Amino acid sequence: MEWTEEQIETLRRLWTEGLSTAEIGRRMGISKNAVVGKAHRLHLPARPSPIRRSGDGSTVAPRPTRRIVRPALPRPSLPSTPTEPRPAPAPGQAEQRRAPAPVVPMPRAEPLRTGHATCCWPIGEPGKPGFRFCGAPALVGKPYCAEHAAIAYVRVKDRREDAA
Repeated sequence: MEWTEEQIETLRRLWTEGLSTAEIGRRMGISKNAVVGKAHRLHLPARPSPIRRSGDGSTVAPRPTRRIVRPALPRPSLPSTPTEPRPAPAPGQAEQRRAPAPVVPMPRAEPLRTGHATCCWPIGEPGKPGFRFCGAPALVGKPYCAEHAAIAYVRVKDRREDAA
């Protein structure tokens, strides 16, 4: 981007007014990153961080840490012998443990990807049993079938629509 003297003066004025880089970018019709880059090259004074910190370096209001609990996955192999039915819990007692969900084998196309005319949308997690590619006929010039292309290719919203 070529910066004119007028744009540089506008940037300096808005910077000293204390506007955010995003707001300066909106007012000047440029990106926030362009504002940050030019301010750095002009050696404008650094902005204070929006994250307030106390004197010892810790944040004023630390966020509580969240522990992610993931449910246990069922084992991939089916039991070789039928299991005995469990007795029903007593009326006052709730069942302590749920029975594992049955493992349903997924249909798998061999090989994983048959060629360039098939959809290469991944299904499952790589390295895990049951991982595969969609395998449906792909659209001409695209790596995905019609269903997965609708998910993968999303029209980018024009930034000028937000400016109004």
